[in-house]
Amino acid sequence: MSSERITVPKVRSIKVSRGFEPLTMITAYDFHSARHVDLSGAEMILVGDSLAMVVLGHSDTLSVTVSDMAYHTKAVKAADTRAMVVTDMPWMSYHTSKSDAKKAAAKLIRAGAQGVKVEGGKKRADVVKSLVDAEIPVVGHIGLTPQSVNSFGGFKVQGKDLEAARGIIEDAKAIEAAGAFAIVLEAIPNDLATEITSSLSIPTIGIGAGLNCDGQVLVYHDVLGYGVGRRPKFVKAYADVEQVSVDALSKFVKEVRTSQFPTESHTYHSAESSVGKIY
Repeated sequence: MSSERITVPKVRSIKVSRGFEPLTMITAYDFHSARHVDLSGAEMILVGDSLAMVVLGHSDTLSVTVSDMAYHTKAVKAADTRAMVVTDMPWMSYHTSKSDAKKAAAKLIRAGAQGVKVEGGKKRADVVKSLVDAEIPVVGHIGLTPQSVNSFGGFKVQGKDLEAARGIIEDAKAIEAAGAFAIVLEAIPNDLATEITSSLSIPTIGIGAGLNCDGQVLVYHDVLGYGVGRRPKFVKAYADVEQVSVDALSKFVKEVRTSQFPTESHTYHSAESSVGKIY
């Protein structure tokens, strides 16, 4: 694996149609998860607002703030990764004004992000352009946008009918035109993602969008099988860290209760000459 750091121009250039291998992006929320992702060889780390769900246990992503995202970005940045760090702009950090969006994004960049991710299509294009004009790199995110979960009526596949598909294609082109250097396509049909990918000059990164995107992103906890609850159809768990963790912790509890731990090898002793002199 090359030690060369991943940059915005490098990511922007990666299109499978140009002969590149697909991009990989995995979320991380702290020093150790960032280190794990970097050692895997992934090109991009996403400090996702998904931390609301997989770290804090909430039912959606709407509870996290810019300060929360900056805090976790600092922890990820401490890993000094080769992978590029992108941080989600949380709900209501870019919805009120372009000025508010730039202030929020600046806080995330100062915390260590190399770029930010913004959800939404045509109606967010002006915000994306204002950030790019301020020299803040932006990854777009269209299709199923989790911050719109209440408007969508849940986490549902988007773009299944012709009119909705056309709208998502327009969203993709608007975000590209606004200056985004990559775009996440979430929970849309494979043929729609394929068409979008072929029509854009910037890379698409799929999550539940089929095989033909220029890259794929998954949540750290989902990849590792670490956490509880129903997994979306698009998730593949590559390990069962949940069970490994419970087994190890249960073994510790059992050994303490049966006086098998600590053993002699885990125990400190006073020097012989000091015994009886402490009390």
